[in-house]
Amino acid sequence: MTTVPNLRLNNGVQIPAIGLGVFQSAPEETTAAVEEALRVGYRHIDTAAAYGNERQVGEGIRRSGIPRDQLFIETKIWINDFGFDETLHGFEKGAKKLGVEQLDLLILHQALPSAFDKTLGAYRALEKLLADGKVRAIGVSNFMPEHIERLLAETEIVPAVNQIEVHPYFQQVELQRLHEKHGILTQAWSPIGGITFYRGNGKSSLEDPTIVAIAETHGKSAAQVMLRWGLQQGRSVIPKSVKPARIAENFNVFDFELTAEQLAAIDALETGVRGGPEPDFITLDNFSRPIPEA
Repeated sequence: MTTVPNLRLNNGVQIPAIGLGVFQSAPEETTAAVEEALRVGYRHIDTAAAYGNERQVGEGIRRSGIPRDQLFIETKIWINDFGFDETLHGFEKGAKKLGVEQLDLLILHQALPSAFDKTLGAYRALEKLLADGKVRAIGVSNFMPEHIERLLAETEIVPAVNQIEVHPYFQQVELQRLHEKHGILTQAWSPIGGITFYRGNGKSSLEDPTIVAIAETHGKSAAQVMLRWGLQQGRSVIPKSVKPARIAENFNVFDFELTAEQLAAIDALETGVRGGPEPDFITLDNFSRPIPEA
């Protein structure tokens, strides 16, 4: 079986470099996808309260029969559960749905710039959960430089991770440089540019001529090349799929290496166009989604 390299977080915790994402995976498909991914060799699963499939992720983990200490389980607190006490309860809900007592990584799903005091309260709750041993590492998601700088100024613990949109068409290089400065791991959601075709803008990175040509030289798929690009640049990648063939293909990225020229060619595909929502548009008015009890 393929051995997945680990990345070292800023508190010494090891995280498998590739994980299975379950964003937009229907609950009825999630259990089988998780079970298949773990059978193939994945050991890192990324979910979120707002995805509505934590319970099914937990069921897939149980069915796999893989010991808990061999797995890395990551989930996210949604904005409706921001605030100190609310986030502590958000952890309890997520852990119970997943069927675990301890999470490997718990992150805030958005920055919630319009109510950043709630964000700070939520992050302080993560700090307490870390101190209490309920989670092994804490972090954030979709935080922009100004959010990170304010968080660092007003809290104690540097986030281990910022999970952000990164793919060849939208690379957030300046934000990644800030991560590097502070020892924050960049974790890429939509690492094969899925967001570019969910949005229906007519431009899919899977069909990009540059990426396809590089893929042909290695006997690999465009998706595999994009994942390899992310891994070689030191990122954690969490491709999403519910199809067994794709789940296996996305995992099969450790037997080839892109050249410096190929990496640079992919870097040059940057468009500066974000596929996901603008961080400032994430407000409780626009994105309220109460998270059910466990």
